[in-house]
Amino acid sequence: MQWSWAQIEPYYQDLNERPLATDTVEQWLRDWTRLYDALSEWGARLRLATNRNTNDIEAEQAFKHYLDAILPPKQTADNQLTQRFLQSGLTVEGFAIAQRDMKAEAELFRETNLPLISAEQKQALAYMKVVGNEQVKWQGRTLTMQQLEGELSHSERAHREQAWRLMMETHLADREAINAIWSELVNIRSQIATNAGLSTYRDYAWKRRLRFDYTPDDCYRFHESIEQVVVPAAQRLYDWRRQQLGVDVLRPWDIAVDVTGKPALNPFDSVEELIARATDIFNQLDPQLGAYFQTMQDLDLMDVENRAGKAPGAFCTSFDITRVPYIFANAVGKHRDIITLVHECGHAFHTFESGHLPYHQQGWMPMEFLEVPSQAMELLTLPYLDRFYDEADRARATFEQLERVLTFWPYMAVVDGFQHWVYENQAEAQDAANCDHVWGQLWDRFMVGIDWSGLEAAKVTGWHRKRHIFRAPFYYVEYGMAYLGAVQVWQNARQDQTQALKAYRHAMQLGGTVNLPHLYEAANLRFAFDADTLQRAVDLLENELQQLTRLLS
Repeated sequence: MQWSWAQIEPYYQDLNERPLATDTVEQWLRDWTRLYDALSEWGARLRLATNRNTNDIEAEQAFKHYLDAILPPKQTADNQLTQRFLQSGLTVEGFAIAQRDMKAEAELFRETNLPLISAEQKQALAYMKVVGNEQVKWQGRTLTMQQLEGELSHSERAHREQAWRLMMETHLADREAINAIWSELVNIRSQIATNAGLSTYRDYAWKRRLRFDYTPDDCYRFHESIEQVVVPAAQRLYDWRRQQLGVDVLRPWDIAVDVTGKPALNPFDSVEELIARATDIFNQLDPQLGAYFQTMQDLDLMDVENRAGKAPGAFCTSFDITRVPYIFANAVGKHRDIITLVHECGHAFHTFESGHLPYHQQGWMPMEFLEVPSQAMELLTLPYLDRFYDEADRARATFEQLERVLTFWPYMAVVDGFQHWVYENQAEAQDAANCDHVWGQLWDRFMVGIDWSGLEAAKVTGWHRKRHIFRAPFYYVEYGMAYLGAVQVWQNARQDQTQALKAYRHAMQLGGTVNLPHLYEAANLRFAFDADTLQRAVDLLENELQQLTRLLS
């Protein structure tokens, strides 16, 4: 991790100069993979360091050095090897999808975009630094935003409202700073697309994200299906919540509170307790998954405790040279932390299961399936929440999770619809006021049942609080697609858990060796956007929620 490009470059030169023929291509690809993975892990470790402590100047400088001095020449060198391989006409077993992806990446590559890609990541880093340092004074304590969110579960409505308003006040204080970062991001992304010969960044992102099996029109169809099927179901759920709370209208600070009036779920007192009980869950769910989770503990591959200066959110990255995952999260003792941990463990298990594939290109799994293992894990672990709760609280926790899945689809449609508008209207989207307006329109269309009157500034700046928009453009519809797959995994497991888990793990083992519909098929799922498929999932969720309401009363 201290090497200069001059020390790395000879390895690329060696691969460029070696004979490439039928009897050498497999070793050539393996050696390229070894080099690629080493540099990939280097970047992953540096990025992780900046997230673990957003105030670590040395880590930030090291990551920026990587972005400036290592990543651009690496991408150029990788492109040269890609071009050489594609021009050779050679292939190896299980590599057809990888070759398809390599061809798309080669067509997209422009050396003039390398400094822009580096600049884009720096702007995303600046955004994370802003939101990562948001703190508030609350009842004599200094809290992070994640810690303050816990107050939204308080049984007293005035308490929740005070916490929510303080949270929004804090977010809005950074409004101008985030708007400035955003304007620069849109400008950079527009230029990247222009350099690649494409009319919009959406066209660029579609190809960059290797979306071969659906189109932007399919996304719009998915939005329409959500509006037709899920929005009314979510509205019914919100209205039930309103009645249970005994309020005239449901406000934003009424969404996270338990409808029974009981105190918020407090499943653990320490991260050590969270990990120990999660270990029990995975061991009971599937011994191999339990073994993977134990490996992560043995190798210190998790940082899940919230603290000041730590970037918000959660993710699972991979250390490719060692073929192991790393989980980053922000646990504060709430039920949501359990769901976050098991979600990221789904990603981690995917890394373990696909680690046998010999070539790095085979690890380019479509994101639309990559989220299925993680989101399915949120549902597969529900029967084992007795490790944290008694029967009554387990019912509350299960209800909370199923409610979240059902109400997620409309929110996803807002986020995805917003991004389609942004990158179809790049000039207008550089003005944050236009973004506020469009976000507000989409919110009113999909998020029906919650009263935001008098809270317009907080409502229209909701896009500021969705990190994917800044850090991973056009990475969000995958969650909606994957939840539709995850509910199918859950339904299969309710009928035959052994077979469902067998198919689930088999699909993960395929990595990126088959296309997206075939990955779903391997997991015994249907990849679709239509209202009928969505309706079946919603019916299952609503039926289960109705049964749980009897236990909540």
